[in-house]
Amino acid sequence: MADPIRDREATVHFGDALAWLQTLETASVDAVVTDPPYSSGGLLRSDRANTTSTKYSDGQSQTRYADFSGDNRDQRGWAYWMTLWLGEALRVTKPGGALVMFCDWRQLPTASDAVQSGGWVWRGLVPWIKPASRPQQGRFTQNAEFVVWASNGPMPIQGDCLPGYYMAQPPRANEGRTHITQKPVDVVRSLVRIAPRGGLIIDPFAGSGTTGVACVLEGRRFAGCENTAVHHAAAVSRLAIAAGEAIPHGRQIALDLSEA
Repeated sequence: MADPIRDREATVHFGDALAWLQTLETASVDAVVTDPPYSSGGLLRSDRANTTSTKYSDGQSQTRYADFSGDNRDQRGWAYWMTLWLGEALRVTKPGGALVMFCDWRQLPTASDAVQSGGWVWRGLVPWIKPASRPQQGRFTQNAEFVVWASNGPMPIQGDCLPGYYMAQPPRANEGRTHITQKPVDVVRSLVRIAPRGGLIIDPFAGSGTTGVACVLEGRRFAGCENTAVHHAAAVSRLAIAAGEAIPHGRQIALDLSEA
């Protein structure tokens, strides 16, 4: 079996999530913190078949961010696929280790079923509330996504006390956002504390690398997988910056060679 870390504290593999999980050692991971494709954005099959930049656009960002794959399954296909990778994720997680997974309201019932079908013990939900979401006349405002969390069997009572909800806006383009469904780093920094300091967290759907950045900042090791080239490149870059191995674009200090 492959070592997901090798000689680095944080790394992102390029390829398919399920195939990558199958290369990892059994009981080698402390927690899974991830944001899989929702296959959501509508009630009909035709709605789910739209591009991700169309489904998750706020009306201004439709052409700003690259699409990602795996987001157009129907409900039964999504549930079956979720059970497959969640089962592999359970195998590689240590007894007592945790799963922390984002989903939206449309997929929440199926997501909780898939978690349990994959063998996890469902522990509860943590709402992520976005306070500046657009109100809907005559309807309740859809301003929350959810974190489904679970454990691999009995869970020891140890570690930090974590909050029961989060309130934060998604990152904006001028705040380094590179992915249309990118999550706030501060929220994910709190989520990764479910694993012990120095422990290994994996993210099979790394996207632009937010879980990895959070792990670096919180002193956890990280291994992720991403199958879209542009997002994989963004994740590698963000991890290098978080680890102090690269300088953010536009912040390089110009050298004065006039005295040389």
